[in-house]
Parts: sequence; structure tokens; C-alpha cells
Amino acid sequence: MSVDKFNLAKKLLGSPALEMEGVAIYQMDCLDALKLLPSDLVQLTVTSPPYNIGKEYEEIADTNDYISWCEKWINEVYRITVANGAFWLNVGYFEVPHKGLAVPIPYLLWDKTPFYLIQEVVWNYGAGVACKRRLSPRNEKLLWYVKDSDNYIFNLDEIRDPNVKYPNQKKNGKLKCNPLGKNPTDVWQIAKVTSGKNRASPERTPHPAQFPLALVERVIKASSNIGDLVLDPFMGSGSTAECAIRNQRYAIGFELESKYIKYAEQRIAKYIEERNMVLSQGELSFSV
Repeated sequence: MSVDKFNLAKKLLGSPALEMEGVAIYQMDCLDALKLLPSDLVQLTVTSPPYNIGKEYEEIADTNDYISWCEKWINEVYRITVANGAFWLNVGYFEVPHKGLAVPIPYLLWDKTPFYLIQEVVWNYGAGVACKRRLSPRNEKLLWYVKDSDNYIFNLDEIRDPNVKYPNQKKNGKLKCNPLGKNPTDVWQIAKVTSGKNRASPERTPHPAQFPLALVERVIKASSNIGDLVLDPFMGSGSTAECAIRNQRYAIGFELESKYIKYAEQRIAKYIEERNMVLSQGELSFSV
């Protein structure tokens, strides 16, 4: 059972910096932490590592050193993934000196792992920087990997898009479209978590590169089941953790910055409080 795996991970990793309702976040380097975990532990890993572009939480490394570092932690993720498990990697682009200005990181990483690549998903996020001498970037990529190309979880019905143009269209008396909706395709139009006084997203935290809940939720629903253990080696503000408990999964994560762990604690506590309030109001209505 995944609760046993969750408890085993906690036993091996020690006391977490944050533990709340099926979530455990450790203030540890992910590579050091992953080496402490046993093989065949997690069902799904979904993460977005530093992009090597000089954000506040990273130092820019040589391109080859960055790729080598990614290989190391991804190989550890592979080792601890169960046989029918999956790994979803979100990465953007960076400059490769003397080669290119905005080189998509997937071009450099996609085959540096024993995982099997099922598909590249394009995340079209709408808002972004405006450029003068090149096209304004509006997408990042997600690489969807599995451990076994013939045996992996894909819950299509959990992520179908209900926005169907002709939902009642029939052929030979049968509906042409699934009543739950259509396959959402490999281009996902999901808004970025924006900042700013008048346009900040409701889920916004002070983290400078926050995963949108809608993006993580689609991945979690597609590639894991209720009760499964989900990992995020670069937990950041806790989007993966919040999505996990919103969808009845367990979550383990690693994060070096204590302030980001605090952001995660605040948002998870807020979700739990709001959820419990709704549940209590429902019970009160039922009792009346």
C-alpha cells in the first residue's frame, strides 16, 4: 500500500521540515535524498528543476555540467519508480554559448535517461515577456516518460476536455464523442501563475517560478491513481504537494530553501482549512 511506502520514505529520510496530511517535504538536496530511498517506491514523479538561467534559487553552470547533473538525479528517479510508473519533466529553454539563444532544454535531455519517452507535451501559457528581436516566447515543454513502454497508467477519462464543439453528434445512431469529453491533445493551454498588483493569480505565492495547479493536476490524474505516492524532487512552493492531497494522493518532496517550504506550508494549510470548512457546512446541512 502507498501509505506504507509513504511511511517507509519518512523513516529513511528522517524528520521532515514540513509534514501535513499525507505530505512530507524535506529540506535536502534532492540527489542526496533520492539515494536514501529504495527502488520501486513511487508511482509518479512530476517536477520542474532549475533551468540554469540564473533565478534566485540557482547558480548558472556550464551546459555540460548542468546536463550531467540532470542525468544523475533523473537516474535516481528511475531507480525508485515502480514498474508501471511515470516521470513528467517540465523544462524551458536557455542559452547555449556560441550555439543558440533560446535552446529548448528537452533537446539536450530527452535521451539522457533509461526512461522511455512516450510524448512531448507543449504547455502554451499565454502571458510572458515581450521581445523586440525575436518572437515572444509563450510555451514550455513537458516530457512524459514511463518505466515500461507496454505497461503504464494513463487515465484518459480523468482528464478529458468537456469543451466539445458538437457533443451530441451521432454516427449510425451512436455518439461520435465520448460523453466525458475529448482527448485534450498534446498542446495544453493553461495559464501561467502571474504576479502583479492587478493581475496576480489567486494561487500566487512569492515563489519566482510557480507551477500552476491546473497543469500538475492533469499530470497527477493522468499518470497515477488515488492513494498513490507522488514525488517532486524540486518542490518549490508546493504545487505538487497541494495537488496530491487535493486528489487523494500522498506526496514526498525536497526543497533547499526554507522560505519556499514556508510558502508550501501556508498554501497547504489554507487548502485544508477551506476544505474542512466546506465539509463541515455540508455535514451541518445534512443534519438539519
